[in-house]
Amino acid sequence: MMQPPLSPAQRPAVSRSLARVPSLTSLYVQALTPRVDTVTRLASRLRRDAPHATVEHRSLPEVTYVVDGVRGDPVEVARYCTVVGAARSEVMPAGYVHVLAFPVAMALMVSAQFPLPVAGMVHVANSVEVARPVLVGETLTVAAWARNLAEHAKGTQVDLVTEVSVQGEVVWRGVSTYLAKGTFLRGRGEVRTPDPFVPPFPTGSWSLPASLGRDYAAVSGDRNPIHLSALTAKPFGFPSAIAHGMYTSARALAEADPLVGDRFRWTVTFAKPVLLPGRVSVAITPHGEGRQGAEYVGWNPKNGTLHFRGDITALDE
Repeated sequence: MMQPPLSPAQRPAVSRSLARVPSLTSLYVQALTPRVDTVTRLASRLRRDAPHATVEHRSLPEVTYVVDGVRGDPVEVARYCTVVGAARSEVMPAGYVHVLAFPVAMALMVSAQFPLPVAGMVHVANSVEVARPVLVGETLTVAAWARNLAEHAKGTQVDLVTEVSVQGEVVWRGVSTYLAKGTFLRGRGEVRTPDPFVPPFPTGSWSLPASLGRDYAAVSGDRNPIHLSALTAKPFGFPSAIAHGMYTSARALAEADPLVGDRFRWTVTFAKPVLLPGRVSVAITPHGEGRQGAEYVGWNPKNGTLHFRGDITALDE
């Protein structure tokens, strides 16, 4: 039976076509190179001795970045599957589609029109909808834009949307939510106290090596310094490298695979980062019988600190 595509999300009408998917490494170099407006803003804060001073209102760029002719390389897909523990098949894991699509969103984030500093941004949540399996070798069109610039108690939050289409039909959509700490474009949001976390009975345990950040960077292209080593993470306030959030979520998705159908929504909210090397206790709880999805959660087995929690649910036909 043919599976219906996703309804296209509302996007900016103006499009900018890119010749190819840009390199994440080069984009991170751009992100870590201070822009003139960022330097000016920091200097202004220092003069006023107000490190969290509110800055003027600015808006998101009203443009959609588009790349045609994108394909997953079978060798790279297989390497990704090995790192996250996904089964190899003709289908690209939903997390690998994110890997293919995210650099297009990152290109928008490092553009001069994007109002937030990318360096130091925190990935706080992610949501993916899969309309049908995306096959290795299929020719894809990737579109990316920004939306929902919003106040937050610690800064400004924004959503980066990516859509993947095959012959005009949307088969995959991702929404990545980021927080720019210390930059207040929409004022200060309310301080929200999270609900207390009580660890459930674990169904699994992960032992994550110090090299994991470099291993995942090699298959995802995400070479953010905070993930590579203690030396490169310490300037950003971490005592050691931290695991990629999308690695932890993708590994949980891979372990829940027997519970997941062809059409699903996959969400995650990130809490305390996972320091490397480290151990993570995991609980995966099925949604009833069959391939209806599951709830998953990961935490520190020593002190019960929540690392991430998410959900995988079947999409309606």
